[in-house]
Amino acid sequence: MNMKYAVSMLTILIFLGCQPGEQNKKAQEPEKENSSEVKQWLTWEGKSDMPKIVLVSGDEEYRSEEALPQMAKILSERHGFNCTVLFAQDPAVPGVVDPNYTNNIPGLEQLTNADMMILFTRFRALPDEQMKHIDDFLKSGKPLIGIRTATHAFNFDKVPFSSNYIHYGNYYEREDEWKDGFGRLVMGEHWISHHGKHGDESTKGFIDPEAKDHPIVNGIADGEIWGPTDVYGVRLPLPGDAQAIVLGQVTKRVNPFDENDPRLGMRPTDSEVPGVLTREDNTTYNQNDPMMPVAWTKSYELPGGKAGKCFSTTIGASTDLLNEGTRRLLVNATYWCLDKEVPEKADVTLVGEYNPSRFAFQKDEYWDTKNIKIAELK
Repeated sequence: MNMKYAVSMLTILIFLGCQPGEQNKKAQEPEKENSSEVKQWLTWEGKSDMPKIVLVSGDEEYRSEEALPQMAKILSERHGFNCTVLFAQDPAVPGVVDPNYTNNIPGLEQLTNADMMILFTRFRALPDEQMKHIDDFLKSGKPLIGIRTATHAFNFDKVPFSSNYIHYGNYYEREDEWKDGFGRLVMGEHWISHHGKHGDESTKGFIDPEAKDHPIVNGIADGEIWGPTDVYGVRLPLPGDAQAIVLGQVTKRVNPFDENDPRLGMRPTDSEVPGVLTREDNTTYNQNDPMMPVAWTKSYELPGGKAGKCFSTTIGASTDLLNEGTRRLLVNATYWCLDKEVPEKADVTLVGEYNPSRFAFQKDEYWDTKNIKIAELK
């Protein structure tokens, strides 16, 4: 046997010995699916001994594709977490962000070896092979943070294909454990309403008196959490062992509406609150009595799965992250979910240039023109 032949045979044997079966290939080497030519997701490497977090974006309105890369940068560069961010995209145009395409988020196999998931999606109807990665992750009981529209993360009501995961949908109505879908069972609530006036009233966060000593509010004072997104309505009391952490005060705008301003003219200094309002049936109500929870903790357990912990917040759009208190809330919650000691005052300094877009729905033509390449978001 000549040397060249021996080397060739050895190379082939090593290659074959290293190849996992087709079903396990993605689980063992998920990064291989993300080529250097067409990036379908982004990874920030932290410290080797720190957990891996997968951040899943995919909403049409609140710019999760802007918010989650910035959160990944903060968690990785300021705190050493290993972060991977996934994006909605049309499979016909891989590597380009398309928030309006609701049926595809490549890279969910990254959840196989993740320690935690941060979910910021809205009304997604993903194919079974993608939903299975989410379902397996949650059945393992690993921790989860859900942001803003994650209360209505999924919707399978009107899809052109059958799904084994229709029970995840926001409008699932069968009288079983999954009634009201993923939002209610896992996060503690599904889509209910805009409690504040959308685009005209902001959210100012006040710590629930029962949570004043909770580590998630380390370094945060009343009023320091703020965002131009409005307060969402939830049903009270929250289910199970859910504990309110932050209550959202509905706050009126002071400055005129400005469509060119990412915060639409609203500011953290806005302090006027709406008075007593009248419904169509002439009954009255006060939006701030009681104030709605905008952040809470809860345990969850899927049927047939292990128990896990969840942190839910209805604040967190890309423009909300301009606020230091809102960023600190999410960083603190990450430590808490991973059973790590929460810093007394976490470093949440923005990483790099961050100029988020205003929240709004956009037509397909808008995204075609923007042509946001995922590789460029790094």
